[in-house]
Amino acid sequence: MHELAGKHIVLGLSAGVACYKAAELCRLLVTEGASVQVVMTEAARQFITPVTMQALSGRPVYGSQWDEREGDGMPHIHLSRKADAMLIAPCSADFVARLAQGRADELLSLACLARPAQRVPLLLAPAMNREMWAHPATRRNLAQVVQDGAVVLGVGSGEQACGETGAGRMLEPQELLDELLAFFAPKLLAGRRLLVTAGPTFEAMDPVRGITNLSSGKMGFALARAAREAGAEVTLVAGPVHLTTPRGVRRVDVQSAQEMLVAVEQHIQDAGVFMATAAVADWRPAQQSGRKIKKDGSGQPPVLDFVENPDILATLARSARALEGALFCVGFSAESHDLLANATAKRARKGVPLLVGNIGPATFGRDDNALLLVDADGHRELPRASKRVLAQQLIAEVAARLPPLPS
Repeated sequence: MHELAGKHIVLGLSAGVACYKAAELCRLLVTEGASVQVVMTEAARQFITPVTMQALSGRPVYGSQWDEREGDGMPHIHLSRKADAMLIAPCSADFVARLAQGRADELLSLACLARPAQRVPLLLAPAMNREMWAHPATRRNLAQVVQDGAVVLGVGSGEQACGETGAGRMLEPQELLDELLAFFAPKLLAGRRLLVTAGPTFEAMDPVRGITNLSSGKMGFALARAAREAGAEVTLVAGPVHLTTPRGVRRVDVQSAQEMLVAVEQHIQDAGVFMATAAVADWRPAQQSGRKIKKDGSGQPPVLDFVENPDILATLARSARALEGALFCVGFSAESHDLLANATAKRARKGVPLLVGNIGPATFGRDDNALLLVDADGHRELPRASKRVLAQQLIAEVAARLPPLPS
């Protein structure tokens, strides 16, 4: 999947040790199908060579307004007119100041100033020392460039090249790629709030053992990311999984089904959509032993009593009906056989407008899947694809089914 196919990105490098990250970012952009034209300031060349960026982009690097490749001496015009976006990474404190002041005394700032602002967005990935990031002049300059239409992608926090620790690090290359993909994604859910559950639950028997399942959480995390890219405010309630939280998504970690229900009820008030992708355990031990349950030498297994866990989806669906459609609920069903019959029955039993079925447990942990959408009108299949693609398709399906937002 090449999500940036057909996109032409001008990647600008200003000075900073974070230029080393720009090399990996360039590689990622090309891998996603973008054509990348690198423009470097003279100071940026002190940190990484144009030869490196040329090798990664497959294009000669621009660095001078007087580049002889442009017969009319106007590379700032040609570069900006061809772009679908200009991404400055790293964007130093000095370069932020240049943009705020409208400086045009070298090629990169000149190209930013000359770009058709209504058509070519300007995205900034700041990179600087923590004190520079916090300085009032930098804050003032950032506010000005945002007012002028630039998009500031934010910074990371952690150890810096100078040995200090704090905010100001340039985002990692994969984070910047994700931000660019989100920027270009259609905002089908702008103004909406979504609550997503993902992963398994773990029902403890004793301090070291419990009942769980093979759900990886990948589908739920992909949906959270796709919803955020589509413009929604997203809260993700996750069972015990080892996955990176999608950028811009609020994450709440839980263990058991009861904890998941409590978290869902705490965060559902403002949500307009609830997507229950989590594989919630149907049963839990009636009593949890305070000590590890050990063999007693008799050869007999321990006898455990079980009680039914709360039905999170059915509970929220009842609330949705009471709210007369203010909450749109989407259920998920992993079946080992008779997918259509079981998914259809589950949709009716839970009382949700849309049920998404898949054959499990074979899909657990995989990066691809095929889905069956079941609603009041029947069913249709989303053919096998990556979970990322399926998440985007499913978010589009949900967006099409939602009532318009109040004006």
